[in-house]
This record gives sequence, structure tokens and C-alpha cells, in this order.
Amino acid sequence: MSEAPNSPIDGQVFMLASAKASVDPGTLSTLLGRVQEYLAERRDTYRREFERVAESDGREVFLVPTGHWETVGDRLELGERERKAIARTHAEQLRRIGSETGRDEEFETALEIREAVVVGP
Repeated sequence: MSEAPNSPIDGQVFMLASAKASVDPGTLSTLLGRVQEYLAERRDTYRREFERVAESDGREVFLVPTGHWETVGDRLELGERERKAIARTHAEQLRRIGSETGRDEEFETALEIREAVVVGP
């Protein structure tokens, strides 16, 4: 299943996050699309202000302060459930990258005090 146009989220991560967040895939796909537009417009800001912990194929992953997704959700007028689904999806993508690169412990520890933001190409 395709997750969202130009989405930096892997298909398996997308389905896992959708199930865990109890958000249907169509709704999550639409949300991810909206969020990616917002994030892509601010890519340079993320590069300047936050730690980039992974990069490949145009996808960049940043660690941001806790509460970041709440701010983004407010700006995009997302409900709490929608915001949590987006935050979970980005965190799960970071975990997946950590698992694939042998950095799972490092990223899991980072997620205890920060949030993940994945910006696509």
C-alpha cells in the first residue's frame, strides 16, 4: 500500500503506526501528506536548529524537543488523535532506521527525551 505522496515513511512503518494509533490508513495518508508539505517548507530551519541523526535518499531525520508535534498540530489544526498518530509514525520510522543501521539503542534512548521528525525529499 502506498502511504502518502512523497512520503518519507516506509510502507511497513506506515501500516504499523496506523494500527497502533487506531487511525485508518486513508486518513493517515492524508495527514502525512499535509504534514510533509509543512515540514518540507521548513527543511532549512530543521537543518539549522536541530540535530540530524539520519539521512538517505533525500529523507532526513531530526531530533526535536518534546512538544514539537503539539506545536505542529496546533498550526495545522490537527486533533489530538491525529497529532499523536503523526508523532507515532515519525518515531516508528526513526526506530526502523535505527534497527536497520544498528543504532536502535541510541535512537530509543533519544526518543525518551526528544521527538523525531522525518522530512522527505
